[in-house]
Amino acid sequence: MWHRFSSFILRYRVFLLITVIAFTIFMGYTGRDIEMSYTYAQMLPEKDSAMVDFKNFKKQFGEEGNIIIIAVEDSNFYELDHFNHWVELCNNLSDVGAVENMLSIPNAYQLKKNSEEKKFNVDEIFEHPVETQAELDSMRRVFESMPIYDNYLYNDSINAYLAALTMNKDRMATKEREALVGQIRDYCRNYEKETGNHIRYSGMPYINVRNAMLIKHEIYMFTALALIISLVILFLFFKSFKAMVFPAFVVLSGVATAMGSMVLFGYEITILTGMIPPLLIVIGIPNSIYILNKYHYEYRIHQNQIKALKRVIMKIGNAIFLTNLTTAMGFATFITTNSEILKEFGIIASLNILFLFLLSILLIPIIFSFFPPPQSRHIEHLERKTLGNVIEKLIAISQNYRKTVYVAVIVLLATSIFGISLIKTTGYILDDIPEKDPIAVDVRFFEKNFDGIMPLEIVIDTKKPNGIIQESTLKKIETLDKTISKYPELSSSLSYVNIVKMAKQAFYNGRESFYSLPRRTERNFILSYAQNGDENIDLATSFIDSTMQVARMSFRVKDIGTKRMDTLYNKINAEIDNLFPSGQYDVTVTGSMVTAFKGNQYLVSNLFRSLALAIVIISIFMAFMFNSSRMVFMSLIPNIIPLVTTAAIMGFTGISIKASTILVFSIAFGISVDNTIHFLAKYRQELNITNWNISKSVINALKETGVSMLYTSIVLLFGFGIFSISKFGGTQSLGILVTITLLVALISNLVVLPSLLIGFEKIATTKAFHEPMLHIYEDDEDIDLDELELEDKSTKDKNTH
Repeated sequence: MWHRFSSFILRYRVFLLITVIAFTIFMGYTGRDIEMSYTYAQMLPEKDSAMVDFKNFKKQFGEEGNIIIIAVEDSNFYELDHFNHWVELCNNLSDVGAVENMLSIPNAYQLKKNSEEKKFNVDEIFEHPVETQAELDSMRRVFESMPIYDNYLYNDSINAYLAALTMNKDRMATKEREALVGQIRDYCRNYEKETGNHIRYSGMPYINVRNAMLIKHEIYMFTALALIISLVILFLFFKSFKAMVFPAFVVLSGVATAMGSMVLFGYEITILTGMIPPLLIVIGIPNSIYILNKYHYEYRIHQNQIKALKRVIMKIGNAIFLTNLTTAMGFATFITTNSEILKEFGIIASLNILFLFLLSILLIPIIFSFFPPPQSRHIEHLERKTLGNVIEKLIAISQNYRKTVYVAVIVLLATSIFGISLIKTTGYILDDIPEKDPIAVDVRFFEKNFDGIMPLEIVIDTKKPNGIIQESTLKKIETLDKTISKYPELSSSLSYVNIVKMAKQAFYNGRESFYSLPRRTERNFILSYAQNGDENIDLATSFIDSTMQVARMSFRVKDIGTKRMDTLYNKINAEIDNLFPSGQYDVTVTGSMVTAFKGNQYLVSNLFRSLALAIVIISIFMAFMFNSSRMVFMSLIPNIIPLVTTAAIMGFTGISIKASTILVFSIAFGISVDNTIHFLAKYRQELNITNWNISKSVINALKETGVSMLYTSIVLLFGFGIFSISKFGGTQSLGILVTITLLVALISNLVVLPSLLIGFEKIATTKAFHEPMLHIYEDDEDIDLDELELEDKSTKDKNTH
């Protein structure tokens, strides 16, 4: 097959080159329409019970996570000038297009008893404009007499004051979002200049848009860095501008295709798919290195350019295809996770890795066929003494120090098992954001002074109309609030109970001491006032349905991690079970925090399964290639060692198992096994040449593939290493851990695998070991150049004489 394929490539090189360039232009043009994702990544599948509960909640009460929060610390807040500056800021923010509602101290409301119409009027506490300090002090006393606002709109212990902006969901899911957040920040900066106060920001819409802007910046930065590093390494290796420029053209064509494919699939750029452009560069450059290295090797032997190019395609085309296939499989296993963000990442990465192989095997031979053959300085790297000395030392280890290698492996595995036992499993909403980042600093401020920002909701269904307004139910809700708000991770709740208490306080002319649930004798009078008037009904619908059968309790919770959140979740449910008999009530704990922590748990368990699946699939694939279960087992050892070592490092250094770190293992395994395939493919060829002299075959295979393994591994190590400078913790962890894994994998494939093959030659290498998918072409096989009818006859004549 590869004989015919190589002839086809070189015979129709002009047509294929024009086709590839046209396709790349089309995909690059299509990729112009790629958009950023502006929503929090959904980890749970649609049919998961927690997701179903959350959707039902949103259908009943609307969105609870579309709020941007700002806060200021100001000991002079209630001085007239300072207060009016805050009023001006709130008015400006209310005028921002996507702001549907604003709640802050200047527009805080109170209920006022209207005895004539027997209802409560909803009035603003602060009348505008406030012209004198005396007026402001009077209004302040009224405001601070209302417990419902304490620790929600202000914290007087540190003089902190808050404003909550409810954002339009649809407009905040578009490109307009960045401009809207920018407008909010501009107004806040003006306030800071006028007052000298510092504004703090939080809320999921704000965090998401700031993350999206950072992702966009990092896509450009990492793509440029990956390309620059790859170009420098290529030039240092091959001392040729052609060997530097054209591989870059190949990988950039792959990047353009990836961007276009994302648009065609209807995907947006997320924190994961944003890594695909630099990943394709890092993964694609090794293809060119293997092809160019083999091209130079074949040309040095035969001194015939066309013959060398054809032999490159025939001899390593299948091996490169198989290595790219195993790498793609490592990414493709993410498709099985049922997580949309990982599915998209798996689909785009795996398909474009395979397409990048096709680009490499087509473009490199075609492009170099148009140029003169390599000069002597271009193939000097084949005789480079430094790398040659490294390979000779590795050969010496495999021949003379195998027992030492075996002992070292056993000690490493034993140590790794202990390290793995120390690994902790957890995940945070702010996992990817550094502790010193302004977003993280501000979130910690809100957690410390306002008990967090993440919504947690409890939905109480009494199973009968008017069930919520029953005295027993109101008391149960109050008791539940007092019980679970004692946990330091939670705020107190806002619920219909607070509205009822506020109504009683208003009934008694605003006296703070009456902020409590009505007694039985008061209940009917107060509730009759509360249920009269459209304003009162609108106020209540935020917390209760129209039939008064279902109510919500809204809490705020700190970002405490999945492990602590799981414990807290179970404690809350236990308290609910004690208070609300299941026969009379259906009570559900939901909210963004619940779906986030359950989604993280679901994702981690699915990623473990995807890793196991990757190992199984690649093992089966290698068994199919080599037709030897013993060889499969032998080949897995040097690729399992790096995974175990990296897991141990995580345990010893305190890096937790979470979505971003589990991701490392499937990616690294799919890439590291490539070196094993290249080595074993060459080893199998050498067995036939040396008449099954195993030791000599190992040495010869190591001499030829060892240099390419070092070249490609250097590109991969530097390429993945650049991710370690990311501002996202997950991307940073991926860069560091994949780099460590690939480094250990390189050493393992260059030292452990040859030592195992030589030391256990009678067990590992049997007559069953052959390559049904890799047809062997011996070095002395000739190629009929007359079969290659190149369009450029002069070039052909020049190369064949």
